[in-house]
Amino acid sequence: MNQSERNGYQKTTYGDYRTIERDNDLPMEQEAGARVFVNRVYNWMFCGLMVTTVLAWAVAKYAVSSETAMRQVMGLALPLMVVELVLVIVLSAAVRKMSAATAGVLFIAYSALNGVTLSPIFLAYTQTTIFLAFGSCALMFAATSTFGYMTGMRLDTVGSFCFMGLIGIIIASIVNFFLHSAALDYIISYAGVAIFVGLTAWDTQKVRMIGEANGEEAQSEGMRKVAIIFALSLYLDFINLFLYLLRIFGRRR
Repeated sequence: MNQSERNGYQKTTYGDYRTIERDNDLPMEQEAGARVFVNRVYNWMFCGLMVTTVLAWAVAKYAVSSETAMRQVMGLALPLMVVELVLVIVLSAAVRKMSAATAGVLFIAYSALNGVTLSPIFLAYTQTTIFLAFGSCALMFAATSTFGYMTGMRLDTVGSFCFMGLIGIIIASIVNFFLHSAALDYIISYAGVAIFVGLTAWDTQKVRMIGEANGEEAQSEGMRKVAIIFALSLYLDFINLFLYLLRIFGRRR
């Protein structure tokens, strides 16, 4: 489900905000504004991840309390996935027409719903496996995001290649749903990790470039909305990277 959401979201437009080559001699005010924008993106992303983690853990604890609770949680999974997809489409398509506050509420609502739909992870995997996957994901995400932010190399080609790969693994996942091939699942999992590592670097570079190009507008309503859009993009990168790593660690154990 998250693969499809990330796929549909990737084509989001960012209004009239420009992307430019990195300029190491930015005016002081523009550089400060760029830092404000980047910090806002990551603050929103971390907030979303925290909401998802807490809700996933809490719902899992509730699910194991009784058989009735377990059925309730499992019964909500598919409807909530549909709602999540609708929220992503609405947020990406109508962000220009809504206020930054509304966009923020929709992002947190999506994060909360995702926490509910991801709660079975705590039932299917041991805590050790989850912690290993999450820790590995956090380290990989931090390293890749740092590279994407610091590099002077344009990553557009890498991003385009990863986006095509994302479409490929979505199709492969659908096919494997019927084939149940362990070998194909193995390939999809490792390919998914590589693809979302590339997308993380690409998305981070776009955050930096837009922040630098529009630093003087960092406090504007429009840039606040753009920050939420990019926070959602990086949030989806992190979640999908974590899920693929979890499949790899879970299979090994």
